[in-house]
Amino acid sequence: MADLELIKSLLIPHVVETKIVFLIIDGVGGLPIEVGGPTELEAARTPNLDRLATEGLCGLHDPVAPGITPGSGPSHLAVFGYDPLKHLIGRGVLEAVGIDFPLTEQDLACRGNFCTVDEKGLVVDRRAGRIPTEKNQELCDLLRRHVNLPGAEMFVETVKDYRFALVLRGDGLAEGLTETDPQALGAEPLPVRATRPEAERSARLLNDFIAQVRQVLADQHPANMVLLRGPSKVPTIPPMQEVFGLNPAAIASYPMYRGLAKLVGMAPLEAGTTISDEFDTLEQEWGNYDFFYLHVKKTDSYGEDGDFEAKVHLIEETDEQVKRLMTLHPDVVVVTGDHSTPALLKSHSWHPVPVLIWSNYCRADPTRGFNETECARGALGRIPATDLMPIALANGLRLAKYGA
Repeated sequence: MADLELIKSLLIPHVVETKIVFLIIDGVGGLPIEVGGPTELEAARTPNLDRLATEGLCGLHDPVAPGITPGSGPSHLAVFGYDPLKHLIGRGVLEAVGIDFPLTEQDLACRGNFCTVDEKGLVVDRRAGRIPTEKNQELCDLLRRHVNLPGAEMFVETVKDYRFALVLRGDGLAEGLTETDPQALGAEPLPVRATRPEAERSARLLNDFIAQVRQVLADQHPANMVLLRGPSKVPTIPPMQEVFGLNPAAIASYPMYRGLAKLVGMAPLEAGTTISDEFDTLEQEWGNYDFFYLHVKKTDSYGEDGDFEAKVHLIEETDEQVKRLMTLHPDVVVVTGDHSTPALLKSHSWHPVPVLIWSNYCRADPTRGFNETECARGALGRIPATDLMPIALANGLRLAKYGA
């Protein structure tokens, strides 16, 4: 639905504080590796999530629309209740904000991947073997010292692993630019093209950057080239405090997701390096906020790597931590993914995402487990992801009646 003005008008002021938790298991939806076999979620042993599914309400959600494969930015926005077709956030901005880079109105931000190309210039690894962050820092320093862009100030900042943020600062920089990632192996990196006249200068600057990087990194291995994604400027999005009446916090280890959370008004909390660390923070900060977004990343990473068993293991590890969540006595728990990332496809996909909603006010539901097959039987049905937030608020007794 994503009618923010309607939701805002129904908020109950001075409500008795209820605690809402969104546990987002990134890319949780999957597919069977073999015909007739289980998905990753069906193969995983998840007694704690299954219990919540039995007690709660289950279904499937579409992050953007049926048949549309979403990126992480729009799919997260939808789960948080914002129409992803109206509120657009480029990947570049998400990466930059996620590392606390002080973006200004003059800035154009890009998400960068260090990648590997062969002697013909064809991409053979879009993530350069997932190089360690320490190597990323060395390469970013190399680019800062040897790449020069007349007409714009340039910042090259490490994000994590193979990811970096590129920020150009200057007058007249504009959005409306294509990406250079061909999204396939054996293809050349694409040139940046302007999709509107005012972005022509920005396209020239980015193509100049890429041409210089190609020379600077020529002797490096495996990271001998870069791919640029999501060239964008800072958008204006109404904060969750204003439209949902929440005091929200985010527990996410990857910078991009911290950036997204900050842009919608969440306080970014320390996430550590493990799933257990994230639940430690949840326990420590429980009394300070009434909404928590807790993000599990590596299920998505293993799906993109085609590692079915590793994704299963991460789902099981997350399930074990759910016991800790429930001892805090939350009022509403939403468990889902931002999108599906089947190991079979090694990429995000268009498949609807399993979702469960648990509270003391859920009606009876025939589901007996948290997975694709069971959730397809759930009373929640198949809904837009944007419906999850108002349903959670209603279960938290935070919305008044509409009309007389």
